[in-house]
Amino acid sequence: MKAAQVTERISVSRRAVCARLMPGAMALAGLWAMLAFVLNLTWEIAHVRLYTIWAAADGTSIAWALLHCSLGDVVIALAMFALAGIALRCGDWPASRPWTGSTIVVIGAIAFTAWSEWYNVYRAGSWRYTEL
Repeated sequence: MKAAQVTERISVSRRAVCARLMPGAMALAGLWAMLAFVLNLTWEIAHVRLYTIWAAADGTSIAWALLHCSLGDVVIALAMFALAGIALRCGDWPASRPWTGSTIVVIGAIAFTAWSEWYNVYRAGSWRYTEL
């Protein structure tokens, strides 16, 4: 068998497997979102005292900020999950190509988070850090 035929068969079979596993990919995205929420809420609670809101706002405002930021982080996590799926052309990338997909997710998330932090602190003034 020629190399082109082997490549074509592998490509076709990967698409067929990914198409069959789409419901599984949606379940993985749901689990991904739940895990992202729990981990990011824990992170937000751990470092909320570094922001000026801790001293300036009441408990309800702080709770809202924690929920709001955690849900925003879930959106970022889901966007990176989708980005990896699009880049790899397979929504089931956590099972089929975990290292490559995870690399895409980590690089994308770090890039977006760095930009968002810069923009929201220095340009938009959406939040500020306390003086240490």
